[in-house]
Amino acid sequence: MKKSEDRTRDQVARAILENGPLTAAELSSKLKLTAAGIRRHLDFLLEAGILEAKEPFRLSNAVRGRGRPSKVFVLTDQGRADFEHSYDDLAVSALSFMASVPDRNLVQEFAESRAREIARLSRKDLEGETSHSKKIEKLSHFLNEEGYATTIKSTAIGVELCQHHCPIAHVASQFGELCEAETEIFSHILGSHVQRLATIARGDGVCTTYIPHSPILSNNNQQTQQDHKNQKTQKNTHTNQRRDGVSS
Repeated sequence: MKKSEDRTRDQVARAILENGPLTAAELSSKLKLTAAGIRRHLDFLLEAGILEAKEPFRLSNAVRGRGRPSKVFVLTDQGRADFEHSYDDLAVSALSFMASVPDRNLVQEFAESRAREIARLSRKDLEGETSHSKKIEKLSHFLNEEGYATTIKSTAIGVELCQHHCPIAHVASQFGELCEAETEIFSHILGSHVQRLATIARGDGVCTTYIPHSPILSNNNQQTQQDHKNQKTQKNTHTNQRRDGVSS
């Protein structure tokens, strides 16, 4: 049986896994631990290589307060391996069972249901927004709040929405329907064609979704040849960057 301190450290890592990057103060509040207590556990997990401290992500137009923002703590690759196997194994077992049920594509149904939930939860952030660029920015902010550590990078031909953390990466690596449904719901939310260039689930360092500057609907049969050419150029550029070891 695990010692009390080991169980608490598990809870700290689990809180970060399920909620995304958190500050020491946020962890202290969530786990009802004193500031000194949470700091002791964080120091241990940092030294063990399970966590790392990073500067918090901020939107480009966010108002900065006085002083330096508190660092956030995220799981390292080692930390994910140590703390998420039981959760992932259960999810994989459940989806594997669903996949074995005859005459029903339950995995696809689940993936679409999860995607619809993303749309529902993001609605309060994007409702009433008509600006294409603002929609992208607000979707990025929503995903960041959900623990995806999301950033935006504008290019000459579009925008790259980069998710630097994926809470379901291990499961999605075996059930691609989850990534596909998520991509489709991004298109629905933004009212625009989108294209996935890379995913953590396939072994890339970051999930990257390309969004053209002009909001071209995914069901528009008159989509221009130039947009297809732009997407191909973007994908080839990204592929070459990965081969050269360049991160988005």
